[in-house]
Amino acid sequence: MVASTTNASTGILLSQVNNHRTDHCYTYTRAVCLNRTKRLPTIILPVLVAGLLIMGMSLQLPAQERGELTTDSRRARRAYERAEEAYLRYNRGQALIELSDAVDRDPEFIEAHLLMAEIYFAGENYAESIAPYRNAVEIDPAFFPPAGFYLGKALYRTGEYKEARERLQAFYLRDDVSSALKVRAENLLKRCDFAIEAMAEPVAFTPENPGPAINSRLAEYSPALTADEMTLIFTREKPRESERGGTIMFEDFYISHFRNGEWTEAVNMGPPLNTRGNEGAQSITADGRHLYFTACNRSDGVGSCDIYYSRLEGGKWSRPVNPGRPLNSSAWDSQPSVSADGQTLFFASSRDGNLGQMDIWKATRNEAGVWNEPQNLGPVINTSGREMSPFIHPDNQTLYFASDGHIGMGGLDIFYSRKDENGSWTEPVNLGYPINTHADEFGMIVGASGKTAWFSSDMEGGYGESDLYTFTLYEEARPRPVTYMKGRVTDSESGDPLGADFEVSDVQNGRTLAASTADPVDGSFLVSIPTDRDLALNVSMTGYLFFSEHFSYEGVRTVVEPHLRDIALQPVQEGAAVVLRNIFFETDHYALQEASYHELERLRRFMEDNPDVFVEIRGHTDSTGSFAHNMELSENRARSVYSYLTEQGISPDRLSFKGFADTMPLDTNETAEGRAKNRRTEFRVISGN
Repeated sequence: MVASTTNASTGILLSQVNNHRTDHCYTYTRAVCLNRTKRLPTIILPVLVAGLLIMGMSLQLPAQERGELTTDSRRARRAYERAEEAYLRYNRGQALIELSDAVDRDPEFIEAHLLMAEIYFAGENYAESIAPYRNAVEIDPAFFPPAGFYLGKALYRTGEYKEARERLQAFYLRDDVSSALKVRAENLLKRCDFAIEAMAEPVAFTPENPGPAINSRLAEYSPALTADEMTLIFTREKPRESERGGTIMFEDFYISHFRNGEWTEAVNMGPPLNTRGNEGAQSITADGRHLYFTACNRSDGVGSCDIYYSRLEGGKWSRPVNPGRPLNSSAWDSQPSVSADGQTLFFASSRDGNLGQMDIWKATRNEAGVWNEPQNLGPVINTSGREMSPFIHPDNQTLYFASDGHIGMGGLDIFYSRKDENGSWTEPVNLGYPINTHADEFGMIVGASGKTAWFSSDMEGGYGESDLYTFTLYEEARPRPVTYMKGRVTDSESGDPLGADFEVSDVQNGRTLAASTADPVDGSFLVSIPTDRDLALNVSMTGYLFFSEHFSYEGVRTVVEPHLRDIALQPVQEGAAVVLRNIFFETDHYALQEASYHELERLRRFMEDNPDVFVEIRGHTDSTGSFAHNMELSENRARSVYSYLTEQGISPDRLSFKGFADTMPLDTNETAEGRAKNRRTEFRVISGN
């Protein structure tokens, strides 16, 4: 016996995956649809429930009254009636046995073929539904015209696109079917055309199994990677003995590290992340220190499945916390994906406000770290169907997700969308065949480099029920490449590690691109950064002067050659000085450029947070030009910073400014790089705590 538990990654009752999919009355069936008064057991996740109702279509019944079946065989009739009774009791297996007996006794018994087809179709056993639908259509296509539509749909869902198109076209040309069903047929015809064309022009796709260190005889899915692509966290489904007897399936997190060119043996992450319940559908921040995941039916839950959060400090994960409302709702909320800056969370939900059965939402955090009211991503991304398993790449511009509402190969297909220059999502693009097939594809992630994708599949040749695979993503579908920087933050005097805050922003517009916090135990950090852009780095911590730098990296560093940067923060004390690397002036001018304001705002906040500190703003130049000119230029540049701070409310009594021309170089003036370092603005603590 297998007990029922709720799958955290998908949210469905595990014992019901291949049993009761939905309560539908789309067919001709006589007493079955007319007399139903009870519903099937609740499916927690509406996204995986087959939505089979024909919207706007009235129930169609055959001309015969109850008892007026088309067979002359009494035994076939009795078998059919027993099948109806079994179907009403939701015993579909027994119903199929009786229907098989009925058609054996009378191969022309059209009602038996139709009910058999319905039972298979309702359980999403599309391949099994094709033969009885085909039999019914061939016996009498006018007996129940919608059978032609469902035959076409079943063929489409099994990848038989050409025959599906023929059947749907024949159905579409009929005069005795509803306009609502014709609209659905027209949509399916477009999907068939897309699938046929996609198969004629397949995209590059060569999946590779990472091996037994990751995969087992059990099911592995929901991969998540850190920015350096060296740490992999995934979900594994496992059996255990139930307290009530029998076997129960549950989910745990496992972790593996990429070392010496291969993945280490995956190990259970243990408590407090893993419990006796189900945990899954996780997303890890780029630095590997913040984990968002889904858990269902917990005592502190808001809805059926909620999003939880845990933080890694000193090698130990904190006890998971439910953020509560408004992030979570009374509905199903799952499959979180956190942005590189940690401030935006994309997730799937069945909450009020959806455009379809399942929509993708996003929530942002305010300055206090509290999640704001989530927002629906809108009709460009979401449809009347199912959208799920969002993954926002560390570039913060590219979103991958699964959908059966957008035109695709059948079932759930994987799509991608990018933000345009206005920050709006572009029309989703299907990843194409054979990445997408007639089966359900979802849960794909893409590494920070943008080249390698991970997904789960039960394809032949694996180690178990479903395995994790990697493949090289073709050029057009890649996100903007992102590299990463790692190192340690320490106290400049004691060498002690510091849990400082990191922020990487775009120099031109000040927009935060990534954010992180160093581990307070060892001071280590890992932060993702976009390539080929001018970036500003700011590292800050209470009681210390902030660190400021600007840089631009070309290309993507590999796991064996990361960008390394150790940062020593100076305590706030007399004599301490910081170079303001993100203060910019035009050549030989002293007017502040707009790109400087983000840095100036940090300096203003520092002054407000340290009201006892008095500072001197210092200007420096290189040796180009006369000394008199450089002295005047350096003093005017220092004055510009002074003026900005006083205009923003900082008392002039706490500030002074001075120019030093080229008298205090940091590097040689014989090279362009040296002169660039010497041209700088800094502030020095004159007195304070």
